Amino acid sequence: MQEFFNVNIEDELSNFLGGNFHQDIESPEQALQDYIDRQSKDWIQILIYCAESFLNSNLSDNEKEEFIESNAEIYFPAIELKPIEWLNNVVEQLKKAVITK
Repeated sequence: MQEFFNVNIEDELSNFLGGNFHQDIESPEQALQDYIDRQSKDWIQILIYCAESFLNSNLSDNEKEEFIESNAEIYFPAIELKPIEWLNNVVEQLKKAVITK
């Protein structure tokens, strides 16, 4: 995958998913809000770039879903979303957060 300002997209996305969406969270929504509250506007913009680059990459949907599922400890049937749909929603919420930060 590409690099943006010396940021490895796959590594950053893996760190974001694994570091914020693990078994000890109250809910995925709360974990995302906690992340938004802790991070700078600039870093959230870099994460948006990483997530969008990943979602728009040439990987198959199956490969993308496997990557998301292997890094985020979320039981997707419980939230009634496929992993790609969920990550797209996360990106949209991050974009809204950048506007208000």
